[in-house]
Formats: sequence, structure tokens, C-alpha cells
Amino acid sequence: MLLSKKTCLFLFTGIIFFSCQSREQAVTLVEVARSEKLWTGVAVSETGRIFVNYPRWSPETAVSVAEIIAPDSTIPYPDSEWNIWEPSLQPAEHLICVQSVYVDRDNYLWILDPANPLFQGVVSGGAKLLKIDLSTNQVIQKIIFDDQAAPAGSYLNDIRIDTDRQYGYITDSGEGAIVVVNLTTGEATRRLAIHPSTKAEDITLNIEGQQLKIKVHSDGLALDPPGKFLYYQALTGRSLYRIATDHLRNLSLTENELGQKVDFVIKSGASDAIEFDQQGNLYLTSLEFNAIRQYTPQGKIETVVQDGQLKWPDSFAITEGGIVYVTTSQLHLGNSRTEPYKIFRLTPD
Repeated sequence: MLLSKKTCLFLFTGIIFFSCQSREQAVTLVEVARSEKLWTGVAVSETGRIFVNYPRWSPETAVSVAEIIAPDSTIPYPDSEWNIWEPSLQPAEHLICVQSVYVDRDNYLWILDPANPLFQGVVSGGAKLLKIDLSTNQVIQKIIFDDQAAPAGSYLNDIRIDTDRQYGYITDSGEGAIVVVNLTTGEATRRLAIHPSTKAEDITLNIEGQQLKIKVHSDGLALDPPGKFLYYQALTGRSLYRIATDHLRNLSLTENELGQKVDFVIKSGASDAIEFDQQGNLYLTSLEFNAIRQYTPQGKIETVVQDGQLKWPDSFAITEGGIVYVTTSQLHLGNSRTEPYKIFRLTPD
């Protein structure tokens, strides 16, 4: 998720009406970690290792990616050297402004670095995608994005990996697009960059009484379990879309032709993150209601849990076993934040 530096200066008045059903099974939030440093993304390995990232939205951000080793303790990951950044260093060899971490089905960790620190523009040669072997804690693949895939105003936001087809899909919340990455060749292509589905809607967000008029384009995305459809939506928006992944990978389709393949799914509410479980339920963070919802295979929106502790639920990690983790980033509170940033695990009662 991306917010501008001026986010907390925007005001609005408005009431959002949203109807949903509640699930019969109650869910409890179990805190697993907390931090005084702002994090966004979370990833969980098949052995239960938890990784987080801290976007460099202020000069005080010293570590970009870390592994949680205790509820209130972390270590830089994959090591301290990768986490050092200042402009004299080689941008391809250091983490500049990491926005997302993701563990794929083969238990590899992926780190997405949009390389746009302080929202001041992409550092040339710095936007990248790293693949890490968790058995050795070593970077085994590095894909550098050129200024066609990651132009100066872009902010590569979230990543999903199709291990069967060896493709990655990335949202750009800075300018609005989907970046399709051939993981075999390293080729990255911007798609749907002119389509309204990847653009922010003209709405205002009401989050715990904070009224925000912001413009954040395509943000959350999720790959369905078979890898046939990519679901996505703008953070500043309440509309969920999807497109068949074979259309995204078909570079012979023009942008206009590709746009005709986009399906509107449902009015889902303002969400920062979306993710599938293996049963085909699409989880969505609900920013305006301190909640987590799901879009079921039957086409219904249900509330999974609603709790005041979910202060700007930001990012998901859902394990193969169906355990759901979510971060809170409290972005609507700005300097008025009084609680630590947290990671919760959803546990059925």
C-alpha cells in the first residue's frame, strides 16, 4: 500500500454504506508480533518463519526487510549488507524502499523493491525483484526493472508468483498498471496502464473518523489457486476486478484489446490487500470498517472478523494450511499513532 506524504492533510465528509453477511464461525485475533517501526508486508514460510518489510518513507528507516525472531525482535534479512542504503551505493545490490514480501508455493521468498524512497521518484537501476532460497538465505535470482516497466512515477506495490507457469504479477500503485514478469527470461511488461480498472476512483475514505482524499491506484492483487485469474483493485476504490492470466501473458494483444478482457467482479469496499486461500475464498482487508472480509466462491461478501485492533489492516500472508496473518500500519493516524504496529494471526474460536 502506498500513501503520499500529504495523506493526513486531506479532509472530507461522507458516509459509506456497505452491506455484507457475517460468517457463522467466530474468529479471534492473536497478536504474534509488534513494532515501533512502520511495516507493510508480511510473508510466512512453510516452516513458520515470518518476514516483514519496512518501506523507506522516512530517513529514519534503517532496515528494509527483517525476519521476526521474537514477538518484539527482528534481524535484518537476508543480511545487514543488503539492508544498507545511501545514494552512493550500487542500487541493484541494496534494498532501497521495499514494499512487499511474498513466499511462493515452492517456499521461496520474493522481495519487491519499487526503489522509490520518500516518494521522490524511482532510483535508476534500483527497482527490482529478488528471489531468496530460504534453505540458504541467499539471493538466487535478481530481476532489475527498466524505466519502461518501472517509470519514474511508479511505485511497484504488491507481488504474486505463479510457480507453475513461472510468471510474476505486480501492481503499480503510483501510476496504475499491472506489470507482468516472465521469471524465466526476466522480461517485464506493463499492462492495463491506460485502463480504468487500474486507476483510483474519485472517492473519499473514512477511516476511524479520519477523512482522507487520496489517489492510490492498483494496489492489492491475488492469484486464484489454479492461476487462471488475477484479481486486483485500487486502494482508492471500492471495485474489485479480475482478468484471465493467459490474456495478460499474451503480448500480441493490444492495450485496447486487453482492456476488453477485464471483468468487473463486485463492489468490495476500500481494501489495501487481497489474497486467496486454497479453498478459493478471497480475503480482503476492509480499511473503513476495521475488518477482514472474504469474497466466497458463491459470490458473497462475508465479514470474517471486525475489531478495533485492525487499524488499517495492510497486508496478508496466508499459509498453505490456511492460516491467515495480517499486518496493521495505522497509516490514517500519522503522527497521532499511540499503539505499536502489529501482526495478527486469525484463529477460529
